[in-house]
Amino acid sequence: MSASSSSSAGSLPCMLCGRTEDCIEKYGEKKTYREHNLTLHYYCLLLSSGIWQRGNENEGIYGFLVSDIKKELSRAKKLKCCVCKGNGASIGCVFPRCKRGYHFPCGSEKECIFQFMDIFSSFCWEHRPVQKALSTQSKESSPCMICLENVDHVPSYHVLRGPCCKTSWYHRDCLQHQALSAGLFFFRCTVCSNRDVFQAEMLRMGIHIPERDASWELEENAFQELLVRHQRCDVSKCLCRDGRDYNIPESKWEIVRCQCCGSSGTHIACSSVEKNQTWECTECQSIISTPVKRSHPKSLNWSETLDNDGQPTPKCRRQSRTSKQVLLKQVQRHISDILRELKSQISHSAFTVKVQSKSVLNSSLRCFRKKSFSPWDSLQITCTNNKGKMENLSPSSYFKLLLDAVQNSYAFEGTERKNLSLNLNALNDDLYYEAGRMVAIALVHGGPAPSFFSPTLFYCLIYDSHLVQPMLEDVADPNVLQAILKIQSCHRISDLKAVTAQYYEYLENTGTLRLIQTVSDKSILVKNILTYHVIGRVQEPLERFKEGLRTLGILEKIQTYPTAFWSVLCMKPEKLSAKALADLFTISFHRSLRHDQQCNAVNVWEEYLEDTEDGATSVSLEDILSFATGIDTIPPAGFEPPPTILFHESHIFPATNKSTNSLELPGDCSYEDFRNKMDKAVHANKNRS
Repeated sequence: MSASSSSSAGSLPCMLCGRTEDCIEKYGEKKTYREHNLTLHYYCLLLSSGIWQRGNENEGIYGFLVSDIKKELSRAKKLKCCVCKGNGASIGCVFPRCKRGYHFPCGSEKECIFQFMDIFSSFCWEHRPVQKALSTQSKESSPCMICLENVDHVPSYHVLRGPCCKTSWYHRDCLQHQALSAGLFFFRCTVCSNRDVFQAEMLRMGIHIPERDASWELEENAFQELLVRHQRCDVSKCLCRDGRDYNIPESKWEIVRCQCCGSSGTHIACSSVEKNQTWECTECQSIISTPVKRSHPKSLNWSETLDNDGQPTPKCRRQSRTSKQVLLKQVQRHISDILRELKSQISHSAFTVKVQSKSVLNSSLRCFRKKSFSPWDSLQITCTNNKGKMENLSPSSYFKLLLDAVQNSYAFEGTERKNLSLNLNALNDDLYYEAGRMVAIALVHGGPAPSFFSPTLFYCLIYDSHLVQPMLEDVADPNVLQAILKIQSCHRISDLKAVTAQYYEYLENTGTLRLIQTVSDKSILVKNILTYHVIGRVQEPLERFKEGLRTLGILEKIQTYPTAFWSVLCMKPEKLSAKALADLFTISFHRSLRHDQQCNAVNVWEEYLEDTEDGATSVSLEDILSFATGIDTIPPAGFEPPPTILFHESHIFPATNKSTNSLELPGDCSYEDFRNKMDKAVHANKNRS
């Protein structure tokens, strides 16, 4: 990184915001780079809208190339800050059609929100993200869980609510101080110690969490006193003439410590301690000899203060890329953002896909191969069920059926994690290309995560397949697997040569035969067999599959953002949480419902979801989602149309329209009545499917 000076930076203004203040907590570190004639605040540089970190961490300034920084300075000089009216407004609100631009300090004073994650978005005071107010606690107050000063239970810019606990409220400034001190690895909810959910919400609300260790861990010899052993005689009458600190090991003047607390000591002679005998101080002896049955005070019953929605999930887990403070902009994007960007290509022109439930794959192939079909068209799906009745399906429901059929087709082999097979019928039908195209279309049009790619298949998509080394788990052919296991079990050269002779014809025909001179040659032989069987023999299917994945630009995005796509192509979907399911639905009410009835309906719905998450109902959260939408996971690109709930005044039986992802629920009934009706409706849906 460029040489810099912090000592002289105090008098020089930041070239982006024009301010001379050097407050690390407010603006990040301010440095002057003499060789480039630049003085910059870290946050001003990091959040500028027109610049990206195109270099490595040790290139330029924090990974920003100097030429790019100077171009950004030139761009910013032409832009006026909507707060101070001065030039140099390098940061703009990312909300569509919002043209507000501002300096970082001006934006902070105007209560804008800056997100220190992903693409480092900025939101003006009008379009900034907000937290939902809790209607049941709107008039309450409690201490800030950091400074302990009173906080009103009304989320605002300066007051934030913990996402994982119903009892945690904080001042923004307190949270920011805590985050800067604790760092990524120790910043967590002060009530329940949740880290993943808590950090994700704080990042969304503009709290900067530096990717480094806690400040107390960085102090040199900060915990040195913990290594000091107690070396003093503490009995009331010490017999040693040389003093209480005198200590001679293996003698009567050796100091031994209390076996319970370790913070008191005695000379062996002062307490008549015999050889190999332990010793307790008088305070510990009093506790040990008078046991008291103690009950936990009610105020320490943590189960009452934990929110069911606050349990950490793998969903938004923020991986550490480096222990340094530098945050790279270009490498991490969430899968939903990538797919929404690709989804913007979809036109309003509609194409009707007509499929049959008993042959989803073949009927889909006929539709996709029509000249009038285009993957850029919006899709409307009609399905003929086993009884010959036609019904409309939502894209998510249809693509779940289609992806299940694709992974179980003869284009793939394996149990849970699939690799490409070598099948002449699939080659003649060009099924590999069509399978890749179907996966691409499903991802962009709102289908569920495929989740069946093996790591080897995934690596073949992003790297040169000749550089990928398969694993033993990739072998689906039992005969080939048996041959590999026999070779691996050989411990003598004679055994290895005998096994090689047994499979000589196969090894020669596949080009994997090699001269056996030592037992260690078996590892190379196994590697050759694995590479040929899993990758080498399916090169043509692989190229056709990749060509299909190029549809709608999916393959290019996989290769650009492999981490994001790994979670949807290779990993099983995350387990749903009550909070995730509640946030998924947009709620509306029948016009005849009063405000108190509306609040009660929402509370009953959320309580039902929480009980379901805790296993207190006879259904699962996945069952409820399937009842509403037809699939039991949230698609990576989100649902289309977005799921909705309409609460009615009457005691209706829960109803659903899967083609529109909509629920109609009773809005004026007791919790027990609501729960019974929902359980029956969800079970009926499971039985039908």
